[in-house]
Amino acid sequence: MGEKKKHNVFKEGPISPIFISDSIASHSKKQNIGAHAIFLGQVRNDAVGEKVVAAIEYTCYREMAEEKLHEIREAAFAKYDLVCMHIYHSLGMVKAGEICLFVFVSSKHRKASFDACEELMEQIKKEVPIWGKEIFADESQSWKVNT
Repeated sequence: MGEKKKHNVFKEGPISPIFISDSIASHSKKQNIGAHAIFLGQVRNDAVGEKVVAAIEYTCYREMAEEKLHEIREAAFAKYDLVCMHIYHSLGMVKAGEICLFVFVSSKHRKASFDACEELMEQIKKEVPIWGKEIFADESQSWKVNT
């Protein structure tokens, strides 16, 4: 069996609740799935010093980010007994309260879904060249430092 095709993981702007619900609903036809694990990353209105985050503007080194996400995805399929997986990340402006990351992992049993989802999140945050510029309520800006 050959290498799986690369999926388009980037969405311009926030990831809508309708997109998320449609993705979940489309999996009800797959009767070999017994569990889903979902992670939704949401922009927080953190206080940074005296300033409050109103939005984050995401950018990336697209070619490298797509390749790294593909490697992470394939490694998860090799390590865990998964049926399917979807990863979507926003680019551009995402306001506080909106979804910027959607990871959706499906398997026959819950442990594989939970474990894979957690590992995927750690790897995405640590290894994928995606950056966020915090846009504050006063319209000033600062590059976000991941913690």
